[in-house]
Amino acid sequence: MWYPLSTVATQAAITSTPEGNAVLRWLHGIAPESVPAWTLPLVTASISVAFVVTMIALIAMVAVWLERKISGHIQCRYGPMYAGVWHGWAQTIADGVKLLQKEDMIPLGADRPLFMLAPAIVLGAIFGAFVAMPLAPDMFFADINMGVFFILGMSSLTTIGVVMSGWASNSKWSLYGAMREAAQVVAYEIPLGLALMVPLIVAGTFNLREASALQSDWFGMGWLLFKNPFVFPAAILFFIAALAETKRAPFDLPEAESELVAGFLTEYSGIRWSFFFMEEYAAMYLMSLVAAVFFFGGFESPSTHMAGEWFGGGSFVHNLVAALTLIVKSMMGVIFMMWIRWTLPRVRIDQVMTMGYKYLTPLSLICVLGAAVWEALIA
Repeated sequence: MWYPLSTVATQAAITSTPEGNAVLRWLHGIAPESVPAWTLPLVTASISVAFVVTMIALIAMVAVWLERKISGHIQCRYGPMYAGVWHGWAQTIADGVKLLQKEDMIPLGADRPLFMLAPAIVLGAIFGAFVAMPLAPDMFFADINMGVFFILGMSSLTTIGVVMSGWASNSKWSLYGAMREAAQVVAYEIPLGLALMVPLIVAGTFNLREASALQSDWFGMGWLLFKNPFVFPAAILFFIAALAETKRAPFDLPEAESELVAGFLTEYSGIRWSFFFMEEYAAMYLMSLVAAVFFFGGFESPSTHMAGEWFGGGSFVHNLVAALTLIVKSMMGVIFMMWIRWTLPRVRIDQVMTMGYKYLTPLSLICVLGAAVWEALIA
């Protein structure tokens, strides 16, 4: 049986005793008796943070490569082909090395402390959101009862960093982009949360692991998507709102290269510039993971069932197959977001606001009401 990996952000949510944490038990087993016990949770937290940072870097690396290849094929070209030999798989690594070598420039009129702090806030918020993300049914950083609420709350904090970057840049283009981001998040946070309330009503839990376990069956008919007629339209509304939440086309108005140069990113360069893009791709994966868990079965698949029957539920193989299942489902959502970007044109800012307030919010409310009535009277 695997146990939660504790982190600094969730010490209040999970136990940090040796009996309740696999890493702590292992550290207690190898640590000399002279090592103070209070240092072991700090070592555990360091290991967990290093794992999250590595995971987000890998997600960004793979997603950037996928975006280039997908856009290339949609536009009848190949995309990266040379770096790394096989289809340019190492192009993102080469770009990362290049960004590390670039000069970190700060405009003369910029607010230096805020300018330097903004990328850290953006990236730190998405790091915090990943704490509640389960890696496998029996392996997670924190088994938070209000997990999806925690994810949405932490991911919303990225807006603070975006607004801070636009204000601190002392550029009208950056400020316009930041204000657009603030307006867009206010307009789409409401339908995003309301659309997610529909599967939450059906599942009866905010916990990602519990919601996934409720959808366990062989052929996917136990998915929450099929348990209530209002979940399917809610999934569509959630996906549209997630596109706006992650600043993806056709809702990429905060950047809008054709209008605002690069929006809130205009004055950034080098590694700070890359932090914003790491956050964007990590947020895409996180929103796709939430959709996979609450609409499309989470860890559950025929392969997961077979691994559980052959090797035993909770075994290493069972957890590995479940983790791969969730990764594949989440990456399919990321790929679909990329497909949308290279297919649909960017909409105007007034159309973005109209869609959020006049259409998505009322439709989400209707789905919530309908799902509640269905669960109360029919299910």
